[in-house]
Formats: sequence, C-alpha cells, structure tokens
Amino acid sequence: MSRLPGEPLAVFSADCAAVGLASPEGIVAAVHAGWRGLLAGVVEATAAAMASAGASEVFAVLGACIGPECYEFGEADLEPLEARYGPTLASKATSGALALDLRAGVHRALEAAGVAVASDEASCTACDLGYFSWRARRDLGRQALVVAGVP
Repeated sequence: MSRLPGEPLAVFSADCAAVGLASPEGIVAAVHAGWRGLLAGVVEATAAAMASAGASEVFAVLGACIGPECYEFGEADLEPLEARYGPTLASKATSGALALDLRAGVHRALEAAGVAVASDEASCTACDLGYFSWRARRDLGRQALVVAGVP
C-alpha cells in the first residue's frame, strides 16, 4: 500500500488474480490473490488497511487469472473457500472435474470489503496465449498489474 502521489506499486502473477486498489485520496495497493491468499482474507485486509489510512472509498481493477474451466481443484481445499465466500466458487473444469472459480472468489471478497469493481479483465490465463500461465504451459514469465496514486 502507498500514499505517495505518483509512486507506482506492482503485483506479478501468472494464474493467480492480480488486484489493483485505489481511492480518491490517492491511496493505492496491489494484491496477489491466489486461493490461499483469498482464503486468508488478503483482499479484505488490504481494503481495511486502506480505509485506516484515510481512503473514503476503494475501487478495484482485476487482471487476468485462471478461469474455472482450467482450474481443477480438490474438494478438501474448496470446502473452506465455499464456507467463506459461498457455493458459487465451486465450478466444473472442461475435463468435468471439480474446479475453483477464483475470479468469483475475488469478486465476493471485494464485495465483502465494500470495494466496487471499476474494471475486470476477465480473460483466462490458461486459455488465452497472450497471458502467462504456469498451470497450463509452465510459463516462467508473469503479468504485471501496476497502480499509482494521484491526489
């Protein structure tokens, strides 16, 4: 998180969700939200820290992340996420296996934190060859989501 005008923050991801947060006061944050971070409440905690720092409102931009069609997921790991964010996180992969809808989870977390989504790049990193994907192709590169505050 930063309160310095024009000071950029970046978060790097391949299949996890990259979330940029900004407020009218110029307070910004960059969040890496994989399933473990989502479960730990990283999105909500960051929004709360921004509010404590003086943010009157917080808006989010979401980068591309892996879609449920490509994100097979174990039932034991999915259960606590469903308990926290609801059953809409459970999905089916193209293979027919149980899957996690990570983007839906980030949306639920933002909603719980009172954060409005200003922009959502709803592409699947595994399906769209324009993005890096560790799970689909073992890509070593990462996308960067950069935010900078302006008062």
